Amino acid sequence: MAVRLLSHELSDLCLGKPALRSLSITSTVAEALEVLKTSDDNSVSVWNCDHKAAGFCDEDDCRCVGKVCMVDVICYLCKDDNLVSPSLALKEPVSVLLPKIPGLVLHVEPSCSLLEAIDLILGGAQNLVVPIKTKLSHKRKQHHKTAPAVTIHKGREFCWLTQEDIIRFLLSSIGLFSPLPALSIDSLGIISSETLTIEYHSPASAAIGAVYQSLLDQTSVAVVDSEGTLIGEISPFTLACCDETVAAAIETLSSGDLMAYIDCGGPPEDLVRVVSTRLKERKLNGMLEHLTMSMSCGGFSSSSSSSDEESTGAPMSPLPRSLRHSRSMSYSARMVRRAEAIVCHPKSSLVAVMIQAISHRVNYVWVMEDDCSLAGIVTFSDMLKVFREHLEAIA
Repeated sequence: MAVRLLSHELSDLCLGKPALRSLSITSTVAEALEVLKTSDDNSVSVWNCDHKAAGFCDEDDCRCVGKVCMVDVICYLCKDDNLVSPSLALKEPVSVLLPKIPGLVLHVEPSCSLLEAIDLILGGAQNLVVPIKTKLSHKRKQHHKTAPAVTIHKGREFCWLTQEDIIRFLLSSIGLFSPLPALSIDSLGIISSETLTIEYHSPASAAIGAVYQSLLDQTSVAVVDSEGTLIGEISPFTLACCDETVAAAIETLSSGDLMAYIDCGGPPEDLVRVVSTRLKERKLNGMLEHLTMSMSCGGFSSSSSSSDEESTGAPMSPLPRSLRHSRSMSYSARMVRRAEAIVCHPKSSLVAVMIQAISHRVNYVWVMEDDCSLAGIVTFSDMLKVFREHLEAIA
């Protein structure tokens, strides 16, 4: 029965998936940023053919070459030269944001089997680009000016599938894999001790390399105290709900303060002042100007009154990107995440951890011992390996 489940075609998983928004590889970082701030999704696909001018393309070599998200922009702006002049950095082509790792995004046909898709993901693919046909495709092809940001190729639109989509699909028929789902993650041997961590009082800037690596690994960076106790996390999934000015906070705050800055509800007013002051001290006037402009254009937190602003002379806190911009809660849209880490116990069952990760829209769960020390991490990739091995055993 389980083997038959994995013979399903990917078209079954694509039902109800929204069509990809796309950017040409010739677009600028600023254009990618604008799409990210107004899109329902937290990432945008990048293509090697120009849909910007026409809205559709019939060329055989039109391919998705990658995806970018707000975390890519934040990490990019954290580079020394870009902190000095973010306005110039945003004029660079979006290709500067794409990782130099082949195979992260792969094109597959709708007839591709779920088993084949799992093998591709275990081989390193993050997103599988699948053509879909919608009722709007033909209309968009004829009236392409109404939807220039949607990728249409030979009358087909595209969606992409992720680890989360596959885990959700497996969970919908989890009983077919019995007794595997009831086993503990400890007994299954899927707790990885190879985690990315940073100490609570360390400068957040020291974590930027780990943050970027966690984005590639689809994990997170654990924030721990001097004894290794898990306090929280700096997660790409949380950063993706922020805006690019978080780069200023990463450069000026400690890891612990950064968690408070990116927590949902908007950064505390006192931390905003700290960031502004330290940018001045370091003569990062370009980033300070960008931060100030973003705050004035993006709106302010309702948690502070206008009288408070007048009495202190300090700017009020900006709302996070996910609250400043109108964002639908579509299937692909991520909920606003807190900086609190999602944790489980080594004796937690596989199915419990799957449900926990899916409910929080993350690809991983931290594993904590009884004394609150960090035991490791469990990822969707680890889970998929277990299902794959189970199928091989019963085949």
